Amino acid sequence: MKVHVDLKDFHAVKPVVTIGTFDGIHLGHQKVISRLKEIAASLGGETVLFTFSPHPRIVLSPDEHNLRLLNTPDEKEGLLSEAGIGHLITYPFTKEFSRLTYSEFVESVLVRQMRTFCLVIGYDHKFGKNREGGYEFLNRCADKYGFRLEKLDALMEGGQHVSSSRIRDALQRGEVFRANQMLGYEYTLRGMVVMGQKLGRSMGFPTANIEASDKNKLIPAYGVYAVRVEVNGKLLKGMMNIGTRPTFNNNADHRSIEVFIFGFSEDIYGLNVTLRFVDKIRDELKFPDVSALVEQLKSDRITAEKMLQ
Repeated sequence: MKVHVDLKDFHAVKPVVTIGTFDGIHLGHQKVISRLKEIAASLGGETVLFTFSPHPRIVLSPDEHNLRLLNTPDEKEGLLSEAGIGHLITYPFTKEFSRLTYSEFVESVLVRQMRTFCLVIGYDHKFGKNREGGYEFLNRCADKYGFRLEKLDALMEGGQHVSSSRIRDALQRGEVFRANQMLGYEYTLRGMVVMGQKLGRSMGFPTANIEASDKNKLIPAYGVYAVRVEVNGKLLKGMMNIGTRPTFNNNADHRSIEVFIFGFSEDIYGLNVTLRFVDKIRDELKFPDVSALVEQLKSDRITAEKMLQ
């Protein structure tokens, strides 16, 4: 996959293009990408995905601090490469760019600079200043400028559209298994192993404390989860707690992310690990004493092992 941060050196044969933020690269996005590849193969063209950096909300609403994304830029790039996209354009999103009308965007970027041969859009495509660029408008542009246009129907799951917002909602409720069904892969969180209070070690459950690597990455709801852990090139099993450790801590504002890796005792302080969420075991609970917590952790491990089989 060729990655472009501008259009200065961009060139593709009969570009078959799609546009969007593509947060999550979920099953709905994968449907668009699959169709993109089919059309490109039939035309002898190349696939092009046009997205932005940074996320438009970071530029347009800089005082907001609640943006939570399903993918970091590196994760998105990796998923798109695995999906077989030929060209990824990560276009700089600026306030000046945001003031372009969609008509100006189509003429200046899609037609003049990219020479788009075919444009593929999702069912809910709304783009540009004031989200004016819908299907009807693009259909007129396609006639005017001579490119093909194809609109795909929504991908349905459980009677509802698969969407990034639905996946975010599921993760924020701790429904990671449900989110994974819509993603088509296990939701991941990457971070560095940092020094903690070593409370787990004293209970026979030594944990690695994780500091998330991207402040905008969505972290699922508080609770205990069955996870797979990528560390030092190995994929291991474990269970993770996200929360405030209420049995030891009354500070409800201090969130910790701790993972207990089964059968693992290596020193990994300072290393980056990737956590793959498989399913939620239970909510985070406050126990009357440490012995009660230890008994629950033993039970949690049995449950996690079954989930991870």
